[in-house]
Order: sequence, then structure tokens, then C-alpha cells
Amino acid sequence: MPHRGRPITILMADDDPDDRALTRDAFAESHLANDLRFVEDGEELLDYLHRRGKYQDPADAPWPGIILLDLNMPRVDGREALRAIKADPRFRSIRVVVMTTSKAEEDVVRSYDLQAASYITKPVTFDRLVEVVQALGKYWLEIVELPPNGDGSDSGIIPKPKP
Repeated sequence: MPHRGRPITILMADDDPDDRALTRDAFAESHLANDLRFVEDGEELLDYLHRRGKYQDPADAPWPGIILLDLNMPRVDGREALRAIKADPRFRSIRVVVMTTSKAEEDVVRSYDLQAASYITKPVTFDRLVEVVQALGKYWLEIVELPPNGDGSDSGIIPKPKP
């Protein structure tokens, strides 16, 4: 059953500008028209969720339905950010998908202990990243029923028309 309402916002927290650009390109290549937003570290992610600083206006910081979270970031790393997100009842329903370079078993176990929805090791090639984004889109945006957004709107997806 397809989602109805507005497409969900996907928020990516990653300090690497190349990874952010490649992810944006992979979403375009995968024909996903969801609003994809970026923050550069865990502190900025928490500011976004708490609507602090430059994120005070909801129009500039739409409520995310999914967060793609890198673990290794400056200031507040992904582990600390995940712990803070899942400790706050307002944010618990946001699905957090860890997407990081770490293959360490300790990071995998710890992320799931902190209630990450999924753990993905970042692909090393763009083609593989596109495959991962397509799989994420299929699963999280088409198959799974996500809860309504915290802003009171429905969650949903609108695929980008293929050229």
C-alpha cells in the first residue's frame, strides 16, 4: 500500500562533504524525490531536531522520518547523537539508519543496542551506493509503514518521475 500525504524528509548527518554529495547524487540516480537534508555533525543534528539556532523555523527544518547517521563525526559523534535521539520521547519514532565506514563489531552491536533501525557499511563505489539507496528507498519508503511525522503530517513517498 503506497503512503499518502507528503513525502518524508530524510536527514543525513555526515561530516564528509564528498559523502554528502555522493549520497545526493545517488538519491537522484535512484529517482527518489524525497526531501534530502544534510547536517555536518551530531551537534548540528540535535540542533535540527530541537529546532535551535538556524533550525528554528520548521520550514527550514522539516521533521525527518528517517535519519542516515554517520558514527565518526566531530563535536558530537553519531553514537552520542543516537543515544540522545532515542532517549528523547519526541524523537524515538524517527528511524535512524547508521551508515558509516566502520565495520567494527563493537559499533554494530552498540548501534543496535542504542535502537538503530539498521546498520549499513558505506559502499566504496558510487554504483554500489546507488544500489544501497535504491534498497533503502524500496524498504523504508515503499514497503514499511512509518508513523506519522512528529509535526502532525502523514509520512509518505513520492517517487521522482523517470526521465
